[in-house]
Amino acid sequence: MYLVHVAFLAPAEGVQLPSHIGELVLRVADAAGADGPDGTSGPVEHVSVHPHALPGPVLGVYLIADSLGEAERRTEELCRRALDDVPALSGWTLGRVGVPLVTPYYEQLLKAASGRPGRNGPGPFPSSRNHFHRA
Repeated sequence: MYLVHVAFLAPAEGVQLPSHIGELVLRVADAAGADGPDGTSGPVEHVSVHPHALPGPVLGVYLIADSLGEAERRTEELCRRALDDVPALSGWTLGRVGVPLVTPYYEQLLKAASGRPGRNGPGPFPSSRNHFHRA
C-alpha cells in the first residue's frame, strides 16, 4: 500500500476545499471500479484530508499498487477525474502529486540519536567511555 500526497491549488485566495472532499474522491474512485483505467489492480483504500496544510490543502490517498510509479500515476488520474467530475471542485487545479519523502526525517533521527550522521548504534558507555562494556 502506498500513501500518495496530492496538493490542490485554490481558484482564489481564501477558498476552502469542501469539507467532504475525501468522500467525494472516494466516490470517484469507486465509480471507476477497483481496477485502474488501464487494467492495473488495486483499490483506493482511504483518503485523508489536510485542509490547512501549507502552502495549500493536501489529500493523502492510500492505495494498493504494484509500484511507486503506478501509485503516483493512478492517484494523479483519479484526482484529475475528480476535478472534472465533481462540481464542488470547480476552479481547483492539481499541484504536486507524489509519495512524501521520509528519508530526511529518518536521517535527522539517526543524527539526533548518536550525534553523528548515519550512525544508529550506541556510542561509548558514559561510565567507561569504552565502546564495549567488559564484565
